[in-house]
Amino acid sequence: MVRINLPLMLLGLSFLVAGAQTSSNTGRWIVSTNYLGTPLTPLLNLEQAGEKVTATSRGYKYAGTLHGTALHLRATDEQGNTDEIIATLADGKMEGTDTETDADDKAHPMTLKFTAILAPALEHPQPKTHEFSPTVFYRQISAFNKPVLTINPGDTIHTTTVDAGGTDMNGVKRSLGGNPQTGPFYITGAMPGDVLVVHIKKLTLNRDWAESDDGLDERALNSDLAVKVKENGKSIRWHLDRAAGTATPEAPAEHLKHYAIPLKPMLGCISAAPGTAQAPPGTGDSGYYGGNMDFNEIREGATVYLRVANPGALLYFGDAHAAQGDGELNGNALETSMDVELTVDVIPNKRIGDPRVETVTDIITMGLDGSLDDAFKEATGDMASWLEEDYKLTPSEIAQVLGTAAEYHVIEVADRNAGIVLKINKARLATLVK
Repeated sequence: MVRINLPLMLLGLSFLVAGAQTSSNTGRWIVSTNYLGTPLTPLLNLEQAGEKVTATSRGYKYAGTLHGTALHLRATDEQGNTDEIIATLADGKMEGTDTETDADDKAHPMTLKFTAILAPALEHPQPKTHEFSPTVFYRQISAFNKPVLTINPGDTIHTTTVDAGGTDMNGVKRSLGGNPQTGPFYITGAMPGDVLVVHIKKLTLNRDWAESDDGLDERALNSDLAVKVKENGKSIRWHLDRAAGTATPEAPAEHLKHYAIPLKPMLGCISAAPGTAQAPPGTGDSGYYGGNMDFNEIREGATVYLRVANPGALLYFGDAHAAQGDGELNGNALETSMDVELTVDVIPNKRIGDPRVETVTDIITMGLDGSLDDAFKEATGDMASWLEEDYKLTPSEIAQVLGTAAEYHVIEVADRNAGIVLKINKARLATLVK
């Protein structure tokens, strides 16, 4: 098991050992190995029927035997690469060697030693609410960072964030800027191949000011507008009237003296850490793991679905905005600090591509890519997958629904990846059998 583009685990094995099942060898095995200095922990799905054993991992389909405690598995992929596992298996533990042979370089197979444990079943103990006061804020979405708190599916976290510049509710600088995050939180039982579910219960502004600027992102500029705004780039401070629910510029220019917008608190960043074979992304970036999505409907009442790439999921969030228009055109929204209350859960053995969002009224898929064209395609493709998975629609039916119900919004143009979401109102799907 030597390929490096894998979901991994560096942390939390001690949590798994305590709950490992030993009554059967069938289940999800968390493998721990080391690839030339990089710890890897892919998932091995194993099924036993007598002495016959089958398994899947990383695109390989294995077949083999278990005689007593001696396990032998072998697989060949579509390119002719082979993988052979020779191990001992007993009492919910596995230990042995894994040899992968490249079809184009059979003279140099790669053999690694590994251990593995049988993952525990997902459980939902009595839900608890955790009051958490962060003392450190991270600027990378990394599986290498030690979890700040371990919680169970169904538990609720009540905590705070700093703003995008690292300043807290009291105006105290707590971190370098660049969207420092609260977390990571380890969710017991979350495994690679699962989906992390984050229900946003409450977002509460905890100070009366926010900062933004008057720039416009270059993706939004034609040549004429670029000339007109070339002198822009000043910081703009906003007053947040939490009682009235409005935001106004503190020092408005002549024509904005009566300009006010409604407060709509949101989280710009929410993530489940990518696997450690991937270099940890900065908190200004985004991808399948979530990250700096800047979608202004990730607010109270929304549910965010994220792919799990590490045991425990490793949940981060931050980059609180008091309000933001579509696209985050200024490069900053109304950046502020916030009190956050959210509840987590896990959907086992569920695979999704990019992040998904659900609100009271809509199901929403998200495309995050270097161009708006590619982001548009990603959002559309993932919605097609959602309609196929949950509603069992055929390709023809999917096209009919998309053609009559799709709503697209540009959510992000200010960072490396552009973002587009596709929304379908749930009322349009009410006659379909889920």
